[in-house]
Amino acid sequence: MTALKGRYRIGKRFSFDAAHQLAGLPEGHKCSRLHGHTYTVELVLAAEELSGPGFVTDFGDLAPVKTFLDGNLDHRSLNEVLPVEPTSENLARYLAEWFVEHVEPDIGGRLETVRVSETPSTWAEFEVIRP
Repeated sequence: MTALKGRYRIGKRFSFDAAHQLAGLPEGHKCSRLHGHTYTVELVLAAEELSGPGFVTDFGDLAPVKTFLDGNLDHRSLNEVLPVEPTSENLARYLAEWFVEHVEPDIGGRLETVRVSETPSTWAEFEVIRP
């Protein structure tokens, strides 16, 4: 059998409920009014080598993400808690930056992307580009 080169990837999905409104939109645009979503956040991590019994990262090691979402974003106005305009694109980057700083140093895998969905049919993604 030929040994293939590659990398392993895993994903984990979280959800929370929050409200936001977006400034700078044309008058009458529905997103300029305060409204809410059930957000879905999906993290994708990768590794070239598996650790422990064969993990990129133990899914249990991602529990701090749920704790952060529940304590800081769930049932909040994102306009009040985010340091950026609360679009899905900005939220994806914000969560990627938080993850890389607070979770990634203690796990085996490395974050590749964060995808944020406001509805079942839409998403925005931030891809981590490393030097």
